Amino acid sequence: MTEDPPDGKIRDPEEFYRSGSTPFFASQADQRFSYALHLPAAHRTTDVRLPLLVVVHGTARTAELYRNLLAGFAERHGCVVLAPLFPAGIGDPEDIHNFKFLSYRDIRFDRVLLDIVDEVAARYRVDGRRFLLHGFSGGGQFAHRFLYLHPERLAAVSVGAPGRVTLLDPSRPWWIGTADVAARFGREIDLDALRRVPVQLVVGEADVETWEINNPGGANWMPGADAAGRTRVERLRALHADLVAHALQAAVRWTPPAIRG
Repeated sequence: MTEDPPDGKIRDPEEFYRSGSTPFFASQADQRFSYALHLPAAHRTTDVRLPLLVVVHGTARTAELYRNLLAGFAERHGCVVLAPLFPAGIGDPEDIHNFKFLSYRDIRFDRVLLDIVDEVAARYRVDGRRFLLHGFSGGGQFAHRFLYLHPERLAAVSVGAPGRVTLLDPSRPWWIGTADVAARFGREIDLDALRRVPVQLVVGEADVETWEINNPGGANWMPGADAAGRTRVERLRALHADLVAHALQAAVRWTPPAIRG
């Protein structure tokens, strides 16, 4: 059973499925990856390019859920919500973690996102030059690492409950530190640019389980991953202290326990 148009009028079905909450579209740059949008009513009534909020899923890949939860926000604030999907098993049928660390084999997940943002900006009235970025859990890992590489593309970033964190530490290797960022990614950490991006750090105050985030020998572990603490709360505190020590605009918010995904 299909949905009726929200105003009860029959319109071009192509227009209907490209407004409001959209289906998932394959990225034209790399069709292994896809994205869904919420285009607010303002998108149909203005010629101004609307601001863009990108929300990155966690390990469970609940991208549609995040998009739906933010649809009301998009309508109230006149912004477009973009939810990319990084499927599990890309390049390795057992993989569920690689997108969090931005690169795996020949895949640069940060560039995948930038390609999607540029595609959306070309297709819709969206300002993709600098966008808002939020990620929760595994998406929180992606979000703060993306910030380190591409601060010039971000208006602000919100990092929610990352299980593992990367500190701005040039004495430790990626991904617990940033010693080899230039060799891995072809660009240096630009602290001046980072300091221009407001950073929100969010975690549930009771989010202290460790079974998922302390797994030595696992595919998403490396020696030293627990140096920032054993729980998400401790690791977010360590990340906040590190960002503040580097003079970034970082603020912490403690919240009730949140959903996983």
